[in-house]
Amino acid sequence: MQTDQPAAAPLARAKPISAEAAAAQHPYPKRWTALAVMMLANFMNLLDVTIVNVALPSLQSELGATSSQIEWVVAGYVLVFALGLLPFGRLGDVRGKKQVFIAGVAAFTFASLLCGMAPGIGSLVAARLLQGAGAAVMTPQVLAIAQMMFPPKERAAAFSLFGLSAGLASVSGPILGGWLISLDVLGLGWRPIFLINIPVGIVTILLGWQLIPSLPPKPGIKNDFGGIVLAAATIFCVIFPLIEGRSFGWPLWCFVMLAIALPVGLAFALWERRQHRMGGPELLPVPLMKNRNYVIGSLMTATFFSTLPGFFLIFAMFLQQGYGLTPLQSGVTTVPFSVGIFVASLISGRLGNVTPRIRVIVGVVMVIVGMGLLRAEIQTVGETIDRMALLPWFLLSGLGMGIAIAPMFQLVLAGVPPQDAGAGSGALQAIQQMGSVLGIAIVSEIFFSDLVRNAAEGLTGKAVYAEGLALGLIYNFVAYAIVLVAVLSMQTTTPASKRLEQPLPIE
Repeated sequence: MQTDQPAAAPLARAKPISAEAAAAQHPYPKRWTALAVMMLANFMNLLDVTIVNVALPSLQSELGATSSQIEWVVAGYVLVFALGLLPFGRLGDVRGKKQVFIAGVAAFTFASLLCGMAPGIGSLVAARLLQGAGAAVMTPQVLAIAQMMFPPKERAAAFSLFGLSAGLASVSGPILGGWLISLDVLGLGWRPIFLINIPVGIVTILLGWQLIPSLPPKPGIKNDFGGIVLAAATIFCVIFPLIEGRSFGWPLWCFVMLAIALPVGLAFALWERRQHRMGGPELLPVPLMKNRNYVIGSLMTATFFSTLPGFFLIFAMFLQQGYGLTPLQSGVTTVPFSVGIFVASLISGRLGNVTPRIRVIVGVVMVIVGMGLLRAEIQTVGETIDRMALLPWFLLSGLGMGIAIAPMFQLVLAGVPPQDAGAGSGALQAIQQMGSVLGIAIVSEIFFSDLVRNAAEGLTGKAVYAEGLALGLIYNFVAYAIVLVAVLSMQTTTPASKRLEQPLPIE
């Protein structure tokens, strides 16, 4: 990795640079240290996604939360994060990327404090919503600033660190979360998993203000507020009844909301067409909605990423509530999966000669086999569980997931014209996160509904949790089958002039 060039003057507030200067032969001299600061913020966001899962049973027990409220702790964060990616990414163009990044880190840090001090489940969910908004403000700026700081010849090395960061966060999150809870610092229990963000956030703000270059805002850029409202309304009409329906006994209004989602979604599409026709700002450019590969690929990506968050939520419940494992033991059990993703990300560059379609298919098949054997193992457990027996199947599933992720994004974005590259990449990340929320709602509904049904019949014990987990995994297999069909239905050839040279989404 290239090191920073010596600075000509003592450390001071960074001066503005232009995109042209960043791409020239004399790039920003503090680019590597500035990248390290932004990676710290990105790592904090990624870590917060994985670290929460092992704490959910402790949260539910201490705060007396219902199953749907626990779902909102995870789903609420991801939902707001997904909704904010596109509009807040555009806000960086309007107000200045550095300023918006710093504001996002500050909001995330403050929300982490509120999470750690939350007196009840309602205030915790509200703080998680704010935390997701802060993450959505800062995350798009990281990729955009890095793109402008580094000349083309250094971008591959710089952006490879984002994959490394994601891998480290996924590996360390469950372990760190379980360890912090087991320490029970000052009797705070699960709260340190949020409070640990505060010193990290403060350091990031102080160093970021000094080291990150000031990129001037782009004149004339506006946000598509009508599109934002319609998109948010569509998603809310789907997600809210799926999460809350079970708690209320599936009343009529749940099905009415689900039905309303369709016309509201159609209204969003018509609004975007109007914006395109009148030359206004578009949340999702119409050319992307007309791009067959992009539409199929986006639905495929959302389906693929809908499988993991819900699974790890119910798996933590299975281990801790069903078998009485500690949060640390629960976190360590799932580490082989993260290790598999990390190893696959390290070797993915050597698979560049294999077509993306084949790499996605091979990766998904590996996940299906790994999850299938994991499910078979779970169905055989009795009064005790052999965690070592689960290790190879978690590792195989993680390797498959890691092999499939990068070529999947490459396959989806390959046919996007260069002028729509930024919007296409940003929208794909948002759609990916929406898939995660939907998966949490569906898988959790299957798992908790089965627990409720068994409880009503007087059935309790460890086998009930194993049955619920096995049922929840069925959704994953259906989703992976849809992914395989989608991959095979996508066009394989794309004019060379339309292939993207943009960095791929990381999350």
